[in-house]
Amino acid sequence: MPDQQYQYEPIEAFGESLTTNRPWNTSALEIVERINGRTAMVGFAAAIVGECITGHGPAGQVMDLIRWYLS
Repeated sequence: MPDQQYQYEPIEAFGESLTTNRPWNTSALEIVERINGRTAMVGFAAAIVGECITGHGPAGQVMDLIRWYLS
């Protein structure tokens, strides 16, 4: 008999976990997701401003930073 300590969660249908209640604190997850989303928006805006200033896209800016660091 397998060890009862290591039981997997039951298999769910695709997308089911998005609509079913879970035992975790959803209000804390909501705050974390809001912070993640806002951080992503700031990063995207910084990439756009950097592209306007340097004329290079985000990948070009990273390559310029690497070239600067290695020189």
